Amino acid sequence: MKSVLLHEEGGQRVFLLVMDKGDEAMAEITTFAKEHRITAAGLTAIGACSAANLGFFDPVIGTYRHRTFTEQMEIASFIGDIADDGGEPALHAHVVLGRSDFSTLAGHAEELHVFPTMEVVLTEHPAHLRKRLDRATGLVLIAPDASIDAS
Repeated sequence: MKSVLLHEEGGQRVFLLVMDKGDEAMAEITTFAKEHRITAAGLTAIGACSAANLGFFDPVIGTYRHRTFTEQMEIASFIGDIADDGGEPALHAHVVLGRSDFSTLAGHAEELHVFPTMEVVLTEHPAHLRKRLDRATGLVLIAPDASIDAS
């Protein structure tokens, strides 16, 4: 993966991340966030992948169901956030994938194996987004009342 800082002002940084063939996007983004101490950000991306592991939260069983798709797909939309979860950046993203028959798949992105590229715009926010356990669902969700101004 290659990266470049596009803009920095007032506690906000904007990065471009360009994934290489074979990169696992979720791991690359998380590692980048750790290395750059990013705990509050939004991100979008487009590109393509050769395999994806997607999740779907099933409230009946109280957890995610997972499925792996191994085929060439377009990353038509990838949107997510990074928040602080106990001092570590926690990446949460959803993806829409286009198949060769022009149908789509969508879900919680667990793994995306990039081929040939994925272009991510990551915008760090000057406030920290904090996550907290939601007892009703058992999920760790962003807690607006726990977010603090970093300025």
